Formats: sequence, structure tokens, C-alpha cells
Amino acid sequence: MIINEKELPTILIDQYADLQRILTSDDAKKETEYQLKLVKVKLESMGIVTTELDIK
Repeated sequence: MIINEKELPTILIDQYADLQRILTSDDAKKETEYQLKLVKVKLESMGIVTTELDIK
């Protein structure tokens, strides 16, 4: 997957917004778990297996 110059800023802004949501959340653990679920679904929709990435 190649990211062009227009896609990279969008990706980084999304990551920044996600981190801001975690920091300002009343329950940072719950928000972090939600963010992980979203990323997992995105990765798996592209055929990337996430089980080997999980911390045991």
C-alpha cells in the first residue's frame, strides 16, 4: 500500500484526533479499547491478521 501526499496528512490528523479523544476521555482505558477495535477492523478488512500483534 502506497500512501500519497494527500492521504498522509489525513491519516495523521485522524491519529491526532484519536489520541486527543483518549486523553480527554472520562475512561481512557475504555476509549483506548474502542480505538483498538476500530483499527483492528480496518486492518482485517485489508487482510492483515492482528493476532500476532497483540501483547499477551
